[in-house]
Amino acid sequence: MNRNSLLVLALLLLPPAAHSQAASSPVADALRQSLARATKNMTAAAEAMPAEKYTYRPTAPQMTYGHLVMHIAESNFRFCSVLSGVAAPEQAKLAETDGKDKLVAAVRASFDFCGSSLAKLDDSHLTDQVELFGGHSFSRAAAILVLAGSWSDHYSAQSIYLRLNNLLPPSAQPAK
Repeated sequence: MNRNSLLVLALLLLPPAAHSQAASSPVADALRQSLARATKNMTAAAEAMPAEKYTYRPTAPQMTYGHLVMHIAESNFRFCSVLSGVAAPEQAKLAETDGKDKLVAAVRASFDFCGSSLAKLDDSHLTDQVELFGGHSFSRAAAILVLAGSWSDHYSAQSIYLRLNNLLPPSAQPAK
């Protein structure tokens, strides 16, 4: 995907009011908007699952809900550090068997880190190469798309796990 395609994609993701403003970094701005939505929904989804259900897995080969929440936190720290060039803060080693409170706190901390580290991200280095996944290089633009896709994928998994336990995911809750 070339830079122009990414800019068009980013503009499509922006709310209509943002299209009328001259954005100097529409891709980074779109990522931050996606971050706001992911932070709200994914943190609330981690909180919504009862503590005793953190060991729940739909089928034997699937990860537990606790593992999913742990994976979200670890992924956020990794991706946001790579994208921003800001070192992630030292974190206690997580395990899927950690209690809900520890795992929810880790997700919250990971999104806080993403918010602060991505605050100054701009579009001036979209073609720079960053290392992800065992030494494989990607353009920063591609890594941005992978991160946004990761949030969508992980939230949809959280939503399925919640629904399989007769709980509505945060984005499906009635307006208050």
